[in-house]
Amino acid sequence: MAYADNNVSCCYCTDLFTVLKKREKINKQMFSILIGSFLLSVLHAIIPNHWLPVLAIGRREKWSAAETSKVTLVAALAHGLSTVVIGLLLGFLGNSMAQKINHFTHLVAPIIFIILGTFFIYRHHRHKHFQLSDVPQKIYSKNRIIIALVLAMFFSPCMEIEAYFLMAGTQSQWLVVIIAAMYVVITAAGMTWLVSRAYKGLLKLNWHALEHNAGIITGITLIITGILSFFIF
Repeated sequence: MAYADNNVSCCYCTDLFTVLKKREKINKQMFSILIGSFLLSVLHAIIPNHWLPVLAIGRREKWSAAETSKVTLVAALAHGLSTVVIGLLLGFLGNSMAQKINHFTHLVAPIIFIILGTFFIYRHHRHKHFQLSDVPQKIYSKNRIIIALVLAMFFSPCMEIEAYFLMAGTQSQWLVVIIAAMYVVITAAGMTWLVSRAYKGLLKLNWHALEHNAGIITGITLIITGILSFFIF
């Protein structure tokens, strides 16, 4: 009887250890995904091509700082909405793939990160964001200008962060929702704050250098996440 009890205790301890190790592994996976998506969210909030056209048009049309900031907020929300819609679909796809393909989380998803990172580094000098020239110049109605800005931002979603939605879907649907909320908040708040500061001349940075290196920074972040995924996942 004592021997049987010892076997039961050993099995229980082994199972508990396995559960704890699995939980620790999941926590590391989620932490890696959250950190990567946070860094890319911040990066794409500060990239000037996301908000500089709104600032330029606001000054051209003689909008006040408050008006320009409001338009920026609406445009940023439109940009975030289209990004999140695609992200939610990819999150669902990631969840489905993880259930059907055993090696998707451990091998396929990290490879996707590395391939995307390499791709963005390769094309960083050609990376096209919303430009001032994308907005028709012969528009005199304020409402039409705002609609043009919002539509332009809506149809230029941030594709760089979508890989994180895909990976988050393999872990938890709640993680997908958290990343979606984080991206929208950081994008909207960051762009609006930057426009308000720049409008008042309180923000003086080398925006050209930042834009030029944005693709490289994005690519490196994706590649590092992919490499770490091999060891964590």
